Amino acid sequence: MIKVTRLNGRSFTVNALYIEAIESLPDTTITFTTGKKIVVREKEEEITQAIIQFYRAVNVLGFRQDVEGIGYEE
Repeated sequence: MIKVTRLNGRSFTVNALYIEAIESLPDTTITFTTGKKIVVREKEEEITQAIIQFYRAVNVLGFRQDVEGIGYEE
């Protein structure tokens, strides 16, 4: 789960495993695998880093917490 903030200031968490795309339109828009979209205050890069940290925490795709930058820019 990663924490995000709606434009109205309300914070909540979303399951990073269901994120399909992140776009800056100019507001950051997260699209889920269900097709649902949300607009958040965080920048695209912040969301990407939060997803990578989440993947490492749950060991998705073999990400290891002790290794930096495996296949992704940080």
